[in-house]
Amino acid sequence: MFWKADADSPRVLVPPPIIFLTFFLAGWGIDWLTGWSLPLSQTLRFGGTAVLIGASGLILIAALWCFLRERVNPEPWKTTRAIIERGIYAYSRNPIYLGMALLYVGVAVLLASPGALILLPPVLLVIRIQVIAREERYLEGKFGDPYRAYQAKVRRWI
Repeated sequence: MFWKADADSPRVLVPPPIIFLTFFLAGWGIDWLTGWSLPLSQTLRFGGTAVLIGASGLILIAALWCFLRERVNPEPWKTTRAIIERGIYAYSRNPIYLGMALLYVGVAVLLASPGALILLPPVLLVIRIQVIAREERYLEGKFGDPYRAYQAKVRRWI
């Protein structure tokens, strides 16, 4: 860990944006080394990118707004004092990671990067195991039954 995590936190080892960026750059590097490129028209590349990045932006803004409104830290290495169940969190327990995944796909489509798209399932698996699992254990330990009730009624992704 290259920063100081609060003792009362999920103690996520690497910030999720760094995880997504690392996998994306590895995929783009594969494209560069192999000469791979997705055969997409400019219309599909730019239109698809606009939709994906636009959706990502809306999801991320909605999620961050919930954190601001509730005065809760979004960083998974800081203490959490409440379960956010309103707004976009009434539909997804992890909208920030969903937004990051859509952004990842949008940029991969823009750059016509098959390598980045191939690495999407592994990056989501790493996020699930190294980030979400830690957060869920932490929240269940800290909030107990109220968090388990939230888990029962709201899906992890969508």
